[in-house]
Amino acid sequence: MPKTVILGSARTPIGKMGGGLASLRATELGAIAIQAALERADVAPEDVQHVIMGQVLQAGQGQIPSRQAQIKAGIPKEVPSETINKVCASGMRAVGILDAQIRAGDLDVGVGGGMESMSGAPYLLPNARFGFRMGDVKALDAMVHDGLTNPFSGRQMFDEATEVGDELEITRPDLDRWALRSHDLAIEATDSGRLPEEIVAVTVKGRKGDTVVEVDEAPRRGSTLDALAKLRGLAGRDGSH
Repeated sequence: MPKTVILGSARTPIGKMGGGLASLRATELGAIAIQAALERADVAPEDVQHVIMGQVLQAGQGQIPSRQAQIKAGIPKEVPSETINKVCASGMRAVGILDAQIRAGDLDVGVGGGMESMSGAPYLLPNARFGFRMGDVKALDAMVHDGLTNPFSGRQMFDEATEVGDELEITRPDLDRWALRSHDLAIEATDSGRLPEEIVAVTVKGRKGDTVVEVDEAPRRGSTLDALAKLRGLAGRDGSH
């Protein structure tokens, strides 16, 4: 059985909601990452035999977002492509399927990954196709409805996480300590050059000129446990999440 080898990888910076990457579609971000990964692996786009990309928030993105990303990255249109929606594990599942195809001998070279833009998720008007007779109309936030809400219980991810935290007796101070550790490690990895090695800078065009986004926007420098403790929780009786 053939063995799978990762020849190259790349990612864009992780932006904040409404941050420096907000004007770019998920397919544009995916194309940038694909192109950089191929260049780092020294693989020509025409040598790619299959593309699989994960994406959760697909509303309004157009047909087969993964195919859009591959063509923008220079991979020929003849190459087959699939888009996977498995919520948080979409990109991981895409890579897993590609690995299985390679080990099965179905192909030799493929591209697998994930792409997302919460900032680009639209608002939806269900049942609007044939018009409304009278009364108020509710718009659905595609980010919340498609990405953060359990379709069976109607509960949001924050509520589910708080319930699990209560079951495992994880307290707010426990979470704050872990969050501070996470931020500190991310900043240290950025400053040491480890994270920049995997990131490809993104140039964003604007009315006042181009802006280059080259680092993750979320890590907070100089954060403290006291500062984190003052942040309001999104859910839970004690604001534990």
